[in-house]
Formats: sequence, C-alpha cells, structure tokens
Amino acid sequence: MFDLIVRNANLPDGRTGIDIGIEGDRIIAVERNLLAQAGEEIDAIGRLVSPPFVDPHFHMDATLSLGLPRMNVSGTLLEGIALWGELRPIVTREELVDRALRYCDLAVTQGLLFIRSHVDTSDPRLVTVEAMIEVRERVAPYIDLQLVAFPQDGYYRSPGAIDALNRALDMGVDIVGGIPHFERTMGEGTASVEALCRIAADRGLPVDMHCDETDDPLSRHIETLAAETIRFGLQGRVAGSHLTSMHSMDNYYVSKLIPLMAEAKINVIPNPLINIMLQGRHDAYPKRRGMTRVRELMDAGLNVSFGHDCVMDPWYSMGSGDMLEVGHMAIHVAQMAGIDDKKKIFDALTVNSAKTMGLAGYGLEKGCNADLVILQASDPLEALRLKPNRLAVIRRGKVVARSAPRIGELFLDGRPARIDGGLDYAPRY
Repeated sequence: MFDLIVRNANLPDGRTGIDIGIEGDRIIAVERNLLAQAGEEIDAIGRLVSPPFVDPHFHMDATLSLGLPRMNVSGTLLEGIALWGELRPIVTREELVDRALRYCDLAVTQGLLFIRSHVDTSDPRLVTVEAMIEVRERVAPYIDLQLVAFPQDGYYRSPGAIDALNRALDMGVDIVGGIPHFERTMGEGTASVEALCRIAADRGLPVDMHCDETDDPLSRHIETLAAETIRFGLQGRVAGSHLTSMHSMDNYYVSKLIPLMAEAKINVIPNPLINIMLQGRHDAYPKRRGMTRVRELMDAGLNVSFGHDCVMDPWYSMGSGDMLEVGHMAIHVAQMAGIDDKKKIFDALTVNSAKTMGLAGYGLEKGCNADLVILQASDPLEALRLKPNRLAVIRRGKVVARSAPRIGELFLDGRPARIDGGLDYAPRY
C-alpha cells in the first residue's frame, strides 16, 4: 500500500508507461505496471514526469521590484545597478520578505522547488540578509533556498564590504560570492578572487561568483577562479556565473582556459535571458550574442546549468519564474537545436543544476525524495518547445500545486472540438 502512485508517466530519460510509487516523502518504486494500491493515484496519461526545476542563480532580494524607485529607461546593466543602489538604502525587511514570498508562490506553481539566490551585502544594515534568511526558513517546507553572500558593489571597491560579507556569513548565509570584474582594477579583481576563495576554504563553504559578466575579452577572472579553486582544494564546490566575456575571447586562449576549468571542476552557470538582453550593448553590427560558450563547455565535460537570474526587477523587466523559458532561450542563443542538444538543455534545468547546488536525494529513482512535476507535454523536447502547464507539483509526496491543462476549443465544421497542444501535437522522433 503506497501513499501516492503516479501512473503511466513518461520520464526524461525516454522510459514510458512508468508507475512511480511513493511512501511518505520518498520514492519507493519506479517500474511498469506497479501492482499496488495507494491512498491517492494520479494518471499522467503519457505525459512527462520530471524532477522539479532548479534555479542555481537568482536575485530574490530584488525580485518583483520593477518600477521602484523608477523604471530602467535604457534597459542596461549599469542603469539597473544604479537603480538598485537607489532602492537598497530605503527598502525595508517587510517588503523584501513580502516580495520574495510572492515570488516563491509563483515558483511553486512552475514546478521550481530549488533556488540559489545571491543576496546583496553592500548595505551595512544587511537588511537584505535578514530578510532572505527569514524567507529561507518560511519557505523550507516547499522550497530549498540557498543564499550567497554577494558584495554587489565590489569586495574591495565598496567601503565596509569586507566586514559586511563576513557578518553575513556569520549570520548563516550558505555560500561565498563575489564580482571581481566590478572591482576598480584587474589587479583588485584578482585579489578579491583569492581572498574570497580563502574565506570559503577556511569556513568550509562553497563559492559562487559573478565572473566576467562583460563583453571585454580581457576580463579573465574565471582563469584566476579556476586556479584558486585548485589551490584551495575546492574542486566541485565552485561556480562561475555568467562568464560572458568568454564569448568574446580568442579561440586559442579558450583552448587553454576550458581544460583548466575542467581540472578545477568548475560549475558553469550561464543566464540566457539576462545575458542576451544586457550584453553586446556597445556593439553596432555585427552584434555579439553575449552568452558564454555553452556547447564547448558541455563537450569538455563541465557541469553547465542555467539560471533565471532576474524576474521583474531593475535589470530585467520580464520573466515568469519558468525555467523552461530559460531553456527555450538557451536553445536559440546557443544554437543547440538538435535532439541531443535539447536533452542537454533540459538537463541543465534539472539534474545539472541539482549537482551545482549539491542537492541530496534529487531525481526519479527509488530512494530519491518524492519531488516531481507532471507537465502537459510528452517529453523534454516538447516541454522546451511548449513551456506547458504544470498539471501537478509534488513536494515530499504531497501535491503542493495544480494547474488545469491548456485545452483549446474549436468551432469549425469537420474539425476536432478540442486541441491538447501537449499531446495532440507531439511529434514522433
């Protein structure tokens, strides 16, 4: 007797007609024709059942603040930073918590149950840190939220940033962050990488740095990050986010850089929506795409995962909390339209991101946590194309969100009365 059985599921690895048996908060059986009963059964009717989506790079302290204190008229990265600098000194803990909780509500409906958020530590009040720690505790029953101490105005560039970052870590922030390309000089950027990796090693913490988020091909802090990762024995515990300068680097240098990153086991986190929107702004034509070399990094064996980064904040006026929207953009920007390419993109929203965040018990195998999402699509490729409704979102064996299927009604002589875009239009590969 199971508590819940999800029947007739298609899994991301291509298995079809699978039943998933759940007891308590664990998956106990994954097999065809499971001969058992359950307190509740859900018939997936050949739709895709996936582990939950994972966002390894987000800014929850700024989310849903679009228009405060004013709009980003130019839509640029620098004006977004300036706007956040205006809002940060006047923001309250209560409104930070309120906006973050509202975003988490949206995330759950999208099947997004794991988020890593960078928390700005540049304001010495650390009200952002207090608020996000409160949010982490309040959403723990339904979202795993990791927090990164992020000196957004620069570790050396901003007065008091060193002390503030250490205080944030003392308060219980999980991960050491940085932004070396925003320091005054390349030398200070290099020094910040060394200092922050040393802190992480001393405290036994992971590292996640905004690194080389620029079109400048000479911004090469990822090289330093990889070298310091090896030096401090942090292999596998370090993430380099954005890495957009790699798009503009010459191929010979990259041919040496990527093997160094692979040796350091760097987790790579591009942010396709934000990267394609904010980079290349100084170009006329030809205009650079602005996202890092996703295909080459994947081919070299690096763990590549995708982040949403922003939703309706000073940097990005769009966004929906839907990681499939992120993957949809990645397919276009990285020009990864092949069948195997799309499967890798889907993995970058799920299993790869789970590896980046170090999630235990993630997956759809026996013994894993009973966390899963039923989508109105037949397979990962169709999910990326359609960005379909999440018919059910299950957290630790309990349904925490449902959405009705998206069904179109037709009133045409001789044609079908209803169209289910998730099943009726699924091609056979």
